[in-house]
Amino acid sequence: MKSLFLFLLLTTISLFGAEDTPLVNLSVAAVENPAQFVKTINIAIILMLFVLAPTLLLMVTSFTRLIIVFGLLRQAMGLQQSPPNQIIISLSLILTVFIMEPYAKKAWENGIDPYMKETIGYEVAFDESVGPFKEFMIKNTREKDLALFYRIKKQENPKNIEDVPLTLLMPAFIISELRTAFEIGFLVFLPFLVIDIIVASILMSLGMMMLPPVMISLPIKLIFFIIIDGWHLIIGNLAQSFK
Repeated sequence: MKSLFLFLLLTTISLFGAEDTPLVNLSVAAVENPAQFVKTINIAIILMLFVLAPTLLLMVTSFTRLIIVFGLLRQAMGLQQSPPNQIIISLSLILTVFIMEPYAKKAWENGIDPYMKETIGYEVAFDESVGPFKEFMIKNTREKDLALFYRIKKQENPKNIEDVPLTLLMPAFIISELRTAFEIGFLVFLPFLVIDIIVASILMSLGMMMLPPVMISLPIKLIFFIIIDGWHLIIGNLAQSFK
């Protein structure tokens, strides 16, 4: 996560020259020349980017798919508050760090670390830092979704991966992740839905119509999930679902 944070820091530094990075001064004073006003605006943009940084980091990583699948799993099992939201979010974050570690390490070695050692400029560092995350997003983005945003922008198709801008790649990646997450969630729902149908049919045949089926199906679904080692299967397949 350290390399991800520094990657965002490089994007904000790119607003300035390497030698013109302003000193943040929170004092209130009159603007004496236009250059001071421009630097003030740039500082405001930096603060805004840092506020949006957590959201941006989560939306361009594996977090979206993970948290949606875990949420659908809890709903499929009929559990309202177990595991709680804090556990689901924490598990999604931990798995996101695990999945994104190779890309973050590559961004650190190729872009951020050389820039901190002053061996490359900030423009080269930005391209090298963005490259691994861009590669991850393109691998997990459907061509159809990416073409959709190219048509909306009325732009020509890119000749190679490097020509795909982040402003088009990010929304296409999010849409692809949502679709994939719902597809996995549907497959997760099926066995639990079958259990609910079987339990409801048995209760109806026994004339126990006043007994809520969830009282019988919930413990059956729990023991079924334990027997098949559900967490092992779901987390393993989710981690391998990323290309």
